[in-house]
Amino acid sequence: MLKGVTRLISRVHKLDPGHVLYMGTQAPQSLAAHLDNQVPVKSPRAISRTSEDDPAKHREQHEGQHYNISLQELKTVFPHGLPPRFAMQVKTFNEACLMVRKPALELLHYLKNTNFAHPAVRYVLYGEKGTGKTLSLCHILHFCAKQNWLILHIPDAHIWVKNCRDLLQSNYNKQRFDQPLEASTWLKNFKTANEHFLSQIKVQEKYVWNKRESTEKGRPLGEVVEQGIMRVRNATDAVGIVLKELKRQSSLGIFHLLVAVDGVNALWGRTTLKREDKSPVRKLSFLFWFL
Repeated sequence: MLKGVTRLISRVHKLDPGHVLYMGTQAPQSLAAHLDNQVPVKSPRAISRTSEDDPAKHREQHEGQHYNISLQELKTVFPHGLPPRFAMQVKTFNEACLMVRKPALELLHYLKNTNFAHPAVRYVLYGEKGTGKTLSLCHILHFCAKQNWLILHIPDAHIWVKNCRDLLQSNYNKQRFDQPLEASTWLKNFKTANEHFLSQIKVQEKYVWNKRESTEKGRPLGEVVEQGIMRVRNATDAVGIVLKELKRQSSLGIFHLLVAVDGVNALWGRTTLKREDKSPVRKLSFLFWFL
């Protein structure tokens, strides 16, 4: 370990003094004088931050730098989906900063040049664990939110197929199983991120919940969302209706739709969920709606 440290120190001394930046608030006078004599005065260089906080304006020169998201905007755009450790850092430092990464810049370029007359295009962010895939996805979500896209965000697909607090046989299809608690939670977060759309989008057919409750054709989509939140047993069916209506109406060009899934491979994997008799669950309503 000591040998490695010594080698690192020797390498630091070989660097051009103009690229070794003191991170304190005030440089030692002897060092400042030395730099004045050795290095021409240059304009200040940004080390790790950029003042450009609009993702639509991020370019290659911003790669590797961090930009700030206001905490109020963070609550609206990311009611769920932030990595736990990142959320802890936000709470600790009382600010949220995302790094501008090259894959995100490339994807932003594609999204800005999307031809919405063509079929939907699918993009995949892939790489080893810990390389910033989730936060790059958050960068894209922030861009789409500021461009007034409607966002369908699944922050962790593994939760739906690996961990589940409750399973109920579907009312709509007895061969499938619902996950009402997960569905209700997802609807609450969907409402937070897209509330301004829910009164504008109207359902295109009538939906009957039970003998006394129904959502009539032409009513706001927000009523379907509220039904799933207030009547948890209907939450999974409400998610299905929301997805059905959005898929149908997004093709009309009324709004731009982004479907973002973190851990998308889980949707095609085996589940670890079991029935009361310990037999494995083969069909989940959630997977049927999203695939």
